Amino acid sequence: MKKFVILIPVYNDWESLKKLLININENIQDIKNVKFDCIVVNDASSIENSELIVPSNFSSIKIVNMNENRGHARCNAFGIKFLSKQSNFDHLILMDGDGEDRPEEIKNLVDQALKDPGTSVVAKRIKRSEGPLFQLLYRIHKYLTFISTGKLINFGNYSCLTRQDVVELSSKASLWSSFSGSVKKYISKYNEIDSIRGLRYFGPSQMSLYKLAIHSFSIIAVFKTQVFLRTLIFLLLTYLVGPILKINFIIFQILLIFFNLVVFIVSFRENKEELENSESNIKSVENFTH
Repeated sequence: MKKFVILIPVYNDWESLKKLLININENIQDIKNVKFDCIVVNDASSIENSELIVPSNFSSIKIVNMNENRGHARCNAFGIKFLSKQSNFDHLILMDGDGEDRPEEIKNLVDQALKDPGTSVVAKRIKRSEGPLFQLLYRIHKYLTFISTGKLINFGNYSCLTRQDVVELSSKASLWSSFSGSVKKYISKYNEIDSIRGLRYFGPSQMSLYKLAIHSFSIIAVFKTQVFLRTLIFLLLTYLVGPILKINFIIFQILLIFFNLVVFIVSFRENKEELENSESNIKSVENFTH
């Protein structure tokens, strides 16, 4: 029997978590010969959670309570590091706890993982549910990432990793800053399923424009060497072509240099030492079973 562990970071949004677990439970009930456990990383929530009831199709739920709030990306990084030291699972599913990663698609992830058990699976975003401004900015983020790195990254955290890839990612400093960038850089082969970004169960989206900018630059920073080399090529081309076309590229050149500076600064979010020591932030662990 295969064992899948579902990793869900949570900050205060316990009502969404309860609804998500119920919806996951409904969507995995027909999956045979698979055992499901859940690890919830409580990112130092200021609201206490009421006791969880383990849904019927889960074997157990473990809540890891953190001392200090570190943010969503680093909760995922901690969870991957935490699980990399365990051998009693076959696949790790990463999900947001607010409903934006739709539980209706989890069966597709599991089916694909069972069909090709040696290869991880990512949920490729084919449609988003945010407003037009956010969707426009997200497209700009994707194009900017592709132009600056040469990498098309059309997935987020929602994914199903093999245990081997969990171990592979767990030692990478970039994981502390960007999950999707790390997957793209260090996992050479993965399968895809189509995914629609869902709506939050309760309240507005927590992804502000500032967080989107940090998210975008964190992904790009994983490939900072490629960004620097591409920038040199762009600068050289503008230097050579400018006099021929009689165009002054000085503003464009300044923007390129500023862009590289921002990428360089954001790259300091990557921290292997903090990743290695992330378990020191554990305050307590709660186990829930039937």
